[in-house]
Amino acid sequence: MCGIVGYIGGKNCVPILINGLKRLEYRGYDSAGIGIINNSHSDVIKNKGKVSLLEEKIDNLNLFANLGIGHTRWATHGLPNEVNAHPHFNTSKNLFVIHNGIIENYQTLRAGLKKLGYKFITETDSEVIPHLIDSFLTKGNSLFKSVQLALQEIEGTYGLVIIYDKEPDKLIAARKGSPLVLGIGEHENFVASDVSAILAYTKQIVYLEDGELVEVYRDKFVAKTIADKEIQKEVHEISMTLEEIDKAGYDHFMLKEIMGQPESVCNSMRGRIVLDKGTSKLGGLEGVVEKLAAAKRIIISACGTSWHAGLVGEYMFEQFARIPTEVEYASEFRYRNPVINKDDVIFFISQSGETADTLAALREAKIRGASVFGICNVVGSSIARESQAGVYIHAGPEIGVASTKAFTSQLIVLALITLLIARRKDMSLVDGKKIAEEMQKLPDKIAQILKLNDEIEKIAEAFKDSKNFLYLGRGYNFPVALEGALKMKEISYIHAEGYPAAEMKHGPIALIDENMPIVFIAPKDSTYEKILSNIEEIKARKGIIIAVASDSDNEIDKLVDYTIKIPDTIRMLMPILTVIPLQLLAYHIAVKKGLNVDQPRNLAKSVTVE
Repeated sequence: MCGIVGYIGGKNCVPILINGLKRLEYRGYDSAGIGIINNSHSDVIKNKGKVSLLEEKIDNLNLFANLGIGHTRWATHGLPNEVNAHPHFNTSKNLFVIHNGIIENYQTLRAGLKKLGYKFITETDSEVIPHLIDSFLTKGNSLFKSVQLALQEIEGTYGLVIIYDKEPDKLIAARKGSPLVLGIGEHENFVASDVSAILAYTKQIVYLEDGELVEVYRDKFVAKTIADKEIQKEVHEISMTLEEIDKAGYDHFMLKEIMGQPESVCNSMRGRIVLDKGTSKLGGLEGVVEKLAAAKRIIISACGTSWHAGLVGEYMFEQFARIPTEVEYASEFRYRNPVINKDDVIFFISQSGETADTLAALREAKIRGASVFGICNVVGSSIARESQAGVYIHAGPEIGVASTKAFTSQLIVLALITLLIARRKDMSLVDGKKIAEEMQKLPDKIAQILKLNDEIEKIAEAFKDSKNFLYLGRGYNFPVALEGALKMKEISYIHAEGYPAAEMKHGPIALIDENMPIVFIAPKDSTYEKILSNIEEIKARKGIIIAVASDSDNEIDKLVDYTIKIPDTIRMLMPILTVIPLQLLAYHIAVKKGLNVDQPRNLAKSVTVE
């Protein structure tokens, strides 16, 4: 969950590292640091807090080096402070290491290294790495060999970059369970945990796989396994642009991403709807359609917002494809000895494609013989590469930590998969065409909802000082209640819970009073009358109600305190519309509280540790 960037070439690496860290700050912002090596000066500069504070610290130091590494941290072991910040170094302070991941046997390694005379100054697991490498360097090994030997003793996950002042013509990078890419330039090369860090300098990318190390020079690189077998790596051209990862005039990335949903949803569907046949075409699933249609059971595994998308997918698959579907937290999946059959199909959903728990669950499912398919956003990500088949959501880069456009694009892809399977089974052409036509109308309907931004901001003003929120929905909109509550928690730090509306009577109703705002997701569908009854129960206990309701609904206005009216669509697609007012509500409340919505406390965008 940390950001990593490294550089070797002919330019001053310091501004390159700082700019890269700014691009990566969404991956961690507890502390930051750089390590640089040149002929006259080798040093580490670190600081608690955001990259801007580190930049201020080094502005007047006139640093210059052609070799350097940088890191922005999301703390796992040890407090977020300057001492625990990366890079870490050996006793001689001439070997610098940055690390993303968790070293599971660090206590054992630490004890052994202490017996050898090594002293530790941090609380981190990462500090064992430079000392362990140093212990092999002192035996006369090269840097690359020392890293190989050290990694054979390490248990856990890592994305590593190492530099050493005795071998200043190279940097070493290694990956196991934590993403790393190599960027190829003209007489310069880069390493990063995310292509966004180096996009300004190159679009030529090499993806490192687990168990691989790479020795990077200015004009070449050599990739090997830990066991010293050389590997030929393919260079990929990426299509992402700098404009996609800029704020484009918005105050926050989150607002830009919410407002960009007409386009992102359109991109997720582009070229995939076959209207005249009432079906979809998904190239990534082309070879497995029959297996999907014949599946006896579908499992969806994910974390956080992606798990909520999976819950909507469960409703879709069961209603239209008539396949029993279960939704599993990826973080629990492999620890409860799940029953997996060889004819099960398992979808793993992750925006980044690097979520550690989801990736671990995918690997466990593969070992057990299930068919594993990925749904992710980032091209070339680990889940995309390790899945047997899958679908990209094509939402574009999502920088805001709280996921918004990725959620709606995940729902689009789940709807496309549903259409693909259902039409292979017993869904009629008429029904298939109706779903396809309604999907094509979604971008315009989302644009209509976004015009309510000012109205939703006024509602936010009334609730910015609330201590609790309750979100209630039924059927397809129960997962939306969960997602709305999650957004409120993530960025406003207001306690919020989502429930099926009928479950409100089984506990949460005890919390209702005149100070409790309740958000009902209440479009006119088959559960509408039941929702109205739940609203009456809340009003009888003086609860304050905000309703997300259908444009055509005039009845609900008499029962609630605030209404947000949205266009109608068919039930299976309604979550794509009902969630957007909840994203805006959370956003505006957080802004009015003076909070950093793009970088909420204690969170990071890509959860690459378990």
